[in-house]
Amino acid sequence: MPDFVRPTAVACLPAGQVEYRLDRRGEAVVVVFHGGHVRAGLALGEEVFAAAGCTLLAPSRPGYGRTPLSTGSSVEGYTDVVRALCADLGITRVAAVVGVSGGGPTAATMAARHADLVERLILISAVGWLPFPDRWTRLGAHVGFAAGTEAVTWAGIHALARMAPDVCLRLMARSLSTRPVGEVMAALRAEDRDVLLALFARMRSGRGFVNDLRPTPDVTARIDQPTLVIATRTDGGVPFAHAQSLASGIRNAQLVESRSHTHFVWLGPDWPAIAERIRLFLDTDPAAVVVGPAPSGA
Repeated sequence: MPDFVRPTAVACLPAGQVEYRLDRRGEAVVVVFHGGHVRAGLALGEEVFAAAGCTLLAPSRPGYGRTPLSTGSSVEGYTDVVRALCADLGITRVAAVVGVSGGGPTAATMAARHADLVERLILISAVGWLPFPDRWTRLGAHVGFAAGTEAVTWAGIHALARMAPDVCLRLMARSLSTRPVGEVMAALRAEDRDVLLALFARMRSGRGFVNDLRPTPDVTARIDQPTLVIATRTDGGVPFAHAQSLASGIRNAQLVESRSHTHFVWLGPDWPAIAERIRLFLDTDPAAVVVGPAPSGA
């Protein structure tokens, strides 16, 4: 079974404490804001950036891992802390900031607020600024993933991943895809199942997931960097309408539609083509990239 766990460090900055992981490779630096239930120590879906030779900085967002909720006190303030972290680590340019799922608003805010630092924006299965989640999902999150209950919830999921993997996958598939569970399960390769079970066995919410449900200012109109928005129409976690809204609201954005059955687009059959699209995007001079709304497809 894959092991996503990586060592992390903690920086104590004037604006607060932040946990991070820095994987040094080449000169180009990519900053990844992971989504709900994922902290800096889980290296999820990052292979495309490693293959491109990018140095990768993954900070834990507030409430996840060892980054307290008090760090930054808002999405805007947190991006200021991440900028200070970059300076502390000697990072003066960021080739791309990446927002995955619930990390989307943080990545977009980082691009809008620190445009002199960030050259490109990549949003993957990202939450935007449409109403989210629905009333019942929000209520369930406050019941099952609040600070006092998330440990029990995840202990049950971790146990299922180890002892009843098929049950775990079928249970989680309901929240990851709009397709019938049987269809989703049939499409999973053995290696996909291993990836998902390894991930579900390591996830925790801390105080971060409920914090993610707080509204944040919409910054899409302030983003000028070239942007890739990657999503699938059958995402059961974040509706495809979020990707459409982000791609239409960011003036220099292009929508890339995945054929993945689930929220985890890097498990989709067309991910190699999308990964190549990402590598070309990173290799292209951002000043020369003028995209704008375009037909979807990798």
